[in-house]
Amino acid sequence: MTHINPDPEPERSTGLEPGGGVPPGETPPAESSMPEAGPRETHNPPKGWAKGPLTLIILLVVLVAAFFLAYALILIL
Repeated sequence: MTHINPDPEPERSTGLEPGGGVPPGETPPAESSMPEAGPRETHNPPKGWAKGPLTLIILLVVLVAAFFLAYALILIL
């Protein structure tokens, strides 16, 4: 794996002051992309929701809905 330096070379960039600063009114040189942003992450692939937590959430929603339905029926009768 080779490393590419994303910083501009002061000798080839126009408008840079000694030390790498940019004078007022001058546009700084554009940054290059970093092709080696980091290692490929293979140990944590996305898998979605697990069955246990999803089942508990659905059960909780059904219980709350049943409570409000029963409460509404008691108020009507």
